[in-house]
Amino acid sequence: MKKTHVAAACCLALACGCAAAQSSVTLFGIVDTSLSHGSGSVSSKTYLANSAYNSSRLGFRGTEDLGGGMSASFWLEAGVASDDGQGSATNQNNQASGAGAAVAGRQGLTFNRRATVSLAGGWGELRLGRDYVPQFWNLTLFDPFNANGVGGNQLVNGTNGLNVTSQPVGVRASNNIGYFLPGGLGGVYGQLNYYLGENNSGTPTSADGRGVGFRLGYAKGPINVAVASGTTKYATGDFRQSNLAGQWDTAVAKFVAQVSRDRLGAVHARGWLVGAIVPIGANDIHATYARYRTDLAGTPESGKFAISYVHNLSKRTAVYATYARLTNSGGATQTLGGSVTAANGNSTGYDLGVRHSF
Repeated sequence: MKKTHVAAACCLALACGCAAAQSSVTLFGIVDTSLSHGSGSVSSKTYLANSAYNSSRLGFRGTEDLGGGMSASFWLEAGVASDDGQGSATNQNNQASGAGAAVAGRQGLTFNRRATVSLAGGWGELRLGRDYVPQFWNLTLFDPFNANGVGGNQLVNGTNGLNVTSQPVGVRASNNIGYFLPGGLGGVYGQLNYYLGENNSGTPTSADGRGVGFRLGYAKGPINVAVASGTTKYATGDFRQSNLAGQWDTAVAKFVAQVSRDRLGAVHARGWLVGAIVPIGANDIHATYARYRTDLAGTPESGKFAISYVHNLSKRTAVYATYARLTNSGGATQTLGGSVTAANGNSTGYDLGVRHSF
């Protein structure tokens, strides 16, 4: 019995010593679930959804102080489908061949949102692993809907053969090497990323999944503006995203605007968005209008208006209701909420949900 007590005490001491060596470790997450609906000219759909206001997730992050202004950190963050408990799929090589399970989530929980280790100091931060690509940051940070739900950014959703969410690196890239500027540069911020497809040399597709991107911005007082661009190589045609976005934070509301230019092989697309977030006591009103079109035959184009009411029950819990209306022209068939519409048909959608963070 004494030996058991001694062994337990040693294990406890070892665990405490390991914890003391780590400056901080945090468990965090968001659970966001909604009743959602989409209507189209062909069919409609009602379902329980997740991430209609903020993306549901489970994560762990930690930082160790190395002294001399240096620190080491890790970040592991997994997407979670709170409506059915499944995990989100990841991609191992930024190509269609690395998409994992045929049905997203069936492979179990993965740290698809972020899986990085970092070293930081007065010179900035070096970050290695799976992370957001720079060109996506503007599309989510300067979107009142954070690219989520039926109101999510039209410039992210894409349309008619140039759907950026169908590209492996439309949002994140694996095998990513990132450098971030340090703070204290008079409001200037930025990052540079290079990511690998990890293919063998000597084949026509050896460069597939390899890319580079940058983001440079300025934030001071009520103004925040940033430009970003990135290109990913594919033998079938390179994928390029470029955008410029800004925010003006007044005493009454936050106003945002974005313009984007995308290219997938020989197909080009462009879009724009304007929006606002208006706080009213414990409530927030989010609203946007956006348009996106490609140069495919007929010049397919879609426009979307979205408005949302959010009531903050506390700093961590909110209830929300979102309504969106999408119109198509030039042969476009984009829809909301999983519905189906004929060419040039319209679509409507709504989300009614609860978000809790921890």
